[in-house]
Amino acid sequence: MQVPVITLDNGTAGEIELPEALFAAQPRADIMARVVHWQLAKRRAGTHKVKGMGEVSGTTKKPYRQKGTGNARQGSLRAPQFRTGGVVHGPVVRDHGYSLNKKVRRLGLISALSQKAAEGKLVVIDTASASEAKTSVLAKQLKALGWSSALVVDAQVDEGFGRGIRNLPNMHVLPTIGANVYDILNHDVLAVTRAGVAALTERLA
Repeated sequence: MQVPVITLDNGTAGEIELPEALFAAQPRADIMARVVHWQLAKRRAGTHKVKGMGEVSGTTKKPYRQKGTGNARQGSLRAPQFRTGGVVHGPVVRDHGYSLNKKVRRLGLISALSQKAAEGKLVVIDTASASEAKTSVLAKQLKALGWSSALVVDAQVDEGFGRGIRNLPNMHVLPTIGANVYDILNHDVLAVTRAGVAALTERLA
């Protein structure tokens, strides 16, 4: 599929042939949902923790004798029914991540790329580089392009461009190796450079 190429100054820079296997596939919402769930689960810290009955500070002595007091039998003041007792079945430190097949992850990324292309939200730019690493300059360029939320994908992130765009809200730049389903779907516009298209094609080949 032929797509026009633009510059950051909103000029034309010819056309590029995008592989239909990657940018014109049938989007699979179920696959994208699986990949996003996997990504969000993997990034969870899992550092939530409470103390159980065996971890709280307190005596190990039986509060009172088993029978004859008229009260319910008790074996420990560290039991969960007491104010200073431990928590039953509380959260523990653990890893929330799980494995997802490589083929599913690949299909999810292809579906995200194809969905952006189908919605007309995929833009190919010539290069993502800044002559001067100033946020104000980039802000004017992106405003002229009409982008309020955009993800720029390049083969290698230009240092000046990355420094200039990092203070802009809802604007992010990623190297091709870091392109993922969640970030693509979380931004309105997906902008890929010529080098980014080549690198994505090689990655998903």
